[in-house]
Amino acid sequence: MMTWMAVIATGVGCYLLKFAGLAAPRRMLDHPWISRFAMTVPVALLAALIAVQSAADGQAIDLDPARLGGVAAALAALLLRAPFLVVIAVAAATAGVLRALGIG
Repeated sequence: MMTWMAVIATGVGCYLLKFAGLAAPRRMLDHPWISRFAMTVPVALLAALIAVQSAADGQAIDLDPARLGGVAAALAALLLRAPFLVVIAVAAATAGVLRALGIG
């Protein structure tokens, strides 16, 4: 029962947070600091998620060569200005090939 209460509370909280963004007055969103914050926070959160998912396994640091190779290949594709889906495909293929070769 306690788990369902947490799930419901989290769902309601997420909905209210999303609604607060939609209900915010336009003059507040036009403020330069808030605009800059809204542009940089998603990038920082995505970078943190990538770092955690590529270098950790649960509570421990796990520097898996296949995962790190996939991230490196994705970075190379990004530097070459490849489309996002190509970046994902390159990363997945690189990690798959490395695993097939017994690396990682």
